[in-house]
Amino acid sequence: MKDLNQKVAVVTGAASGIGRAMARRFVAEGMSVAMVDIEEAVLAEAVAELKAQGGNVSGIVCDVSDNTQVEAMRDEVLATFGGAHVLCNNAGVASGRQISKEKSATWDWVVGVNLLGVAYCTSAFISHFTAQDEGHIINTASEAGLVATPMLGSYHATKYAVVGLSEALSMELDGTNVNVSCLCPELVDTKIFESTRNAPSILGIPKPAPVDLDAIANFMGTVPMNPSDVAGRVVYAIKAEEFWIVTHQKTHGRFIGRNDDLAKLRRPRPQG
Repeated sequence: MKDLNQKVAVVTGAASGIGRAMARRFVAEGMSVAMVDIEEAVLAEAVAELKAQGGNVSGIVCDVSDNTQVEAMRDEVLATFGGAHVLCNNAGVASGRQISKEKSATWDWVVGVNLLGVAYCTSAFISHFTAQDEGHIINTASEAGLVATPMLGSYHATKYAVVGLSEALSMELDGTNVNVSCLCPELVDTKIFESTRNAPSILGIPKPAPVDLDAIANFMGTVPMNPSDVAGRVVYAIKAEEFWIVTHQKTHGRFIGRNDDLAKLRRPRPQG
């Protein structure tokens, strides 16, 4: 798809952050966009913003960890827009706890959104894409899907899984006109560190305090990227049929170090 004009995109996690930026950029490319999110009020605000700019968008409230809701979302997308061409599996959450302190219910939540959400949405749309022999699936993994750090065990587990799922899916679709990209951003100016705001009440996780992104950037020795720049990279990857979307140069050095440790069977260590 070198020209995205008149195509239809489905974006999960579209109410904020990278998802909202991708929806904006897709509208600018002349696409119609199904904006999918679990945060109803924020989603309504995002949809209203793009409609005010003339965008052909629709908001769909959906918990991607629930396959029944995902299939209903797909049916609504196809009924509303008559088709779909780009699927961005972007919804994601993190708990930020040590593995030893992670509750089973929190594991269910993180795995449900980050991994099963990608699997369910892919399964829901893949037959449509292959039948029309046209489509592109973008799975938002993370640098955390390439290199591990302490305190994010459940997040790393799911993001490593998304990378593996994406690689396998790309191989399975080889020879078709349905392509796959794996988006591995490092630090981006989003609310991922406040994602427990959407945690089910049964988990008993208090609402998060605002996170000082500059402090995190200083700790990581990096610069937070604007989500709109990530969205631009996604559009480029679709048109260029690129698999890997790596946003920060430092990521290359980190996963080279990690892979060198693996090749030499060294004990895992944080990569600077």
